[in-house]
Amino acid sequence: MIRRLDSLLPLVGVAGLLAIWSLVTARGWVDPVLLPSPAETFKAFWKGMDGGALGFDFVKTVYRTTMATIIAAVIAIPLGIILGSSERLYRSLEFVIDFFRSTPASAMFPLFLVLFGVGDETKISVAAFGAILVILFNVAYGVMNARKTRLLAAKVMGASRLRVLFDVMLWESLPQTFVGLRNGVSLALVIIVVAEMFIGSQDGLGHSVFEAQQLFDMPRMYAAIAAAGALGYGLNLLFLTIERRFVHWSGK
Repeated sequence: MIRRLDSLLPLVGVAGLLAIWSLVTARGWVDPVLLPSPAETFKAFWKGMDGGALGFDFVKTVYRTTMATIIAAVIAIPLGIILGSSERLYRSLEFVIDFFRSTPASAMFPLFLVLFGVGDETKISVAAFGAILVILFNVAYGVMNARKTRLLAAKVMGASRLRVLFDVMLWESLPQTFVGLRNGVSLALVIIVVAEMFIGSQDGLGHSVFEAQQLFDMPRMYAAIAAAGALGYGLNLLFLTIERRFVHWSGK
């Protein structure tokens, strides 16, 4: 019984938020033109997702975010393993990695626009660029902090450097790799939504938010924001579920 109640605890915050939102709109403390009621927002959300434009925009954002994350993971994970396995190599590139990791991805929009023009390629490539650096840093850190006892045991048993790299270091770095993937996909989503707002996009959740704001269609705007938030939460939850399923030995 207690476990069931504990599982419902996350709903307390949601109920509290909706209660405060409903109270504010019912009392008229905020202009209803600027802040529609939860019921109006949910109606716009349901209408948009049930065969409306919001559902199409949602799918386009999911596609772009997924592609950016896949590209980032394919590039960053192998590079992170290689860099993490050689401390001297990592230290020699540490400034470059940290410099670009600290550079706002939005500052790279003009460069990628010149390279790829206005289209999905620019949005996906900028998001992948931002996610690569986050994943790369976490993978390299995970490899560098692999348990020395397991590495030593593998070497004592005659494992080659390549086998130690992929059969020991790779698995040891997985918990930190998933931290990087969760942060990477969240960053990719943020960049994609911002790009959809300002880089000549005709679809996507960012475009939906921006267009609704320009038309003063506030229920639709809040519905699009809620969809973006739900997508971000869902992606993070997906990676957490995969991590718990396949990296259940973490910390043991």
